Amino acid sequence: MIDSQRSEGASGALLPAGLQDVLPPEAAHEAAVTQQLIVTLAGHGYERVKPPLLEFEDSLLAGPGAQVAPQTFRLMDPVSQRMMGLRADMTPQVARIAASRLGRAPRPLRLCYAGQVLRVRGTQLRPERQFAQVGVELLGSDAPAADAEMVHLAAEALQAVGLVGLSIDLSLPTVVGTVLDELGLAAEARRALRAALDRKDAAAVAETGGEGASLCLALLRAAGPLDRGLAALRGLTLPAPARAEVERLEAVAAQLRREMPDLQLTVDPVEHRGYEYQTGLSFTLFAPGVRGELGRGGRYAAARGPGAGAAETEPATGFTLYMDTVLRALPAPRRARRVYLPHGSDPARANGLRAAGWITVAGLEPSAEPQAEARRLDCGHLLDGEALRELEND
Repeated sequence: MIDSQRSEGASGALLPAGLQDVLPPEAAHEAAVTQQLIVTLAGHGYERVKPPLLEFEDSLLAGPGAQVAPQTFRLMDPVSQRMMGLRADMTPQVARIAASRLGRAPRPLRLCYAGQVLRVRGTQLRPERQFAQVGVELLGSDAPAADAEMVHLAAEALQAVGLVGLSIDLSLPTVVGTVLDELGLAAEARRALRAALDRKDAAAVAETGGEGASLCLALLRAAGPLDRGLAALRGLTLPAPARAEVERLEAVAAQLRREMPDLQLTVDPVEHRGYEYQTGLSFTLFAPGVRGELGRGGRYAAARGPGAGAAETEPATGFTLYMDTVLRALPAPRRARRVYLPHGSDPARANGLRAAGWITVAGLEPSAEPQAEARRLDCGHLLDGEALRELEND
C-alpha cells in the first residue's frame, strides 16, 4: 500500500494514502506516452471523446458502471441538489456517450479516450487510487473480427510506445456460468464451485463439482498456452453457448496468428474475476517483471441509442490501459537535452535551438559564472556566444 506522502521540508504537504504528486520528468513522460498511444488508436479510426470528471450518480453507475459503484466517490451537487459520482472508470461514460450524444452515429462506432480516474480504495496489485486510463470502445459489431481488432490494437499501441515482451491472456468469462447453469446446482453448491475455480483449486473443484467435476477440472486444466488450451477445449462436450464461445476464440486466435504471429497468447477459460460485466471473449495484458496488469478488455452489452427501449442493448467491446502500470513497464525517460542561455543571449539563436529539439533555460539575470549556473539548473550544455558547449560531468 502506498503510504501517505510528505514532501521533504514541506510540513503541510501530506497526501492521502494512494495519492501522490507526479514530478519531473515522470509527468512529462506520462503525457508523451499517453499522446503516442492516442495517435496509434486514432490511426485505426478511433475518434477521441472527453467525458466530464463528475456525473449524476444515476447515469454514471448505470449499466457497466454498476460494477464500479463500490469504488466511486459520491458528493452532493450544490446546484441541482442531486447526488453525483466522481468517475472510477471511463468505460461506462464512453458507453453513455455512444448511446446518447452519438446514438444515431453510424455503426460500428469507434471511440477512444484518455483521462484520470479516482477510486475509493486501491488493491494489493494497484495501491494507487488515482491513475490515468487510455482506451477504446467499439460499439455495434458482434463479429469475431471486432474482438481480434481489440487485442491487435492494444498490442500495437503498447509496442508503439516501446513495450517489449507483451503477453495477453484470453478469457471466456461466460463459459463457466453456462456450464453451471446446465448442471443445475443449488445456489450454495454453485457458489462453492465458482469460488474453487476462481482460486484454481483442483481439489476443491473435485470435491464440490458433483457430476460436473470432471468437466470443470478439464476446463481448469485447459488454462495455459493458447494452442494447447484450444486443443483441450475442442475435445470437451460443452453446452451450445459455451461451444459457441470456444469457436469464437478459435476464429479470433486464427486472425491474430495471421496479423501478429509473434504475439504471446495464453488462455484461461475459467477466469471471470474483473470481468463481471463482460458478455464474451475478454483479455488481460501483462509485461514480464511488472506488478499488475497493463490493461484489460472484452465484450459487453451497451445501451442502445435514442428510440430504443430501456432494456435494449447493442454489442460492444473495448479495452482500457492503466498508465501507472504501462509506465512501470517502460524504460525510464531519457534525459532531456537542456541548454542554458546566459542573460542577454541572441533570441534568434534560442529559437533555432528550440526548433532543433533543445530545451532552453534562459538566465533571468547576468551571472558571473554561467557554467556553474547551467549546472545548478540541470543543463548539460551552455550557449557561449554563438557556440553550443557541452559541460563536463563533475
